[in-house]
Amino acid sequence: MYIIVGLGNPGKKYEATRHNVGFMTIDTLAEKLNIKVNKIKFKGLLGEGRIAEEKVILLKPQTFMNNSGESIVEILNFYKLKPENLYVIADDIDIEFAQIKIKKNGSAGTHNGLKSIVNLTGSKDFARFKVGVGKKHPNEDLASFVLSNFPAKDKKHIEGAIEACADAVIESVTSGIDKAMNNYNNNIY
Repeated sequence: MYIIVGLGNPGKKYEATRHNVGFMTIDTLAEKLNIKVNKIKFKGLLGEGRIAEEKVILLKPQTFMNNSGESIVEILNFYKLKPENLYVIADDIDIEFAQIKIKKNGSAGTHNGLKSIVNLTGSKDFARFKVGVGKKHPNEDLASFVLSNFPAKDKKHIEGAIEACADAVIESVTSGIDKAMNNYNNNIY
């Protein structure tokens, strides 16, 4: 069983922002897997289904980004799962725009959502599926940048990256994360 979490902020105001790439990827996954993500539980919106024979739960924490770990620790505790059964999809400003990077574990870096998960689970041992959302200008405020929408010229590329990230999650469950890393890491869409 896997808990597949997309990070983002709830509400219409944040729907299409760079910081909500995780939510967008969960929506794409839900569509591909015919899963409705509409139950309210564990401080999030969730849906249950299968990828091949494996049970999966898709989760969009509703705690706002900086407190994402609250929702995740609740669901891991409820199902008595270790962080190794957790896949987290997040935006990343440190990789190229529309690039996918999958990591089995590691530090949270500068991402407050990942920091919250590491702090509250007490573990760095969960997979991350990162989508490059672009780099801010040197004088630009980081919060303003990640809470901004994608310009029209970038929509096709970010949609391609989101689609690829959803496919990478499916491949990780069906064929193993190493295979997905080989097929998707560092590709730009």
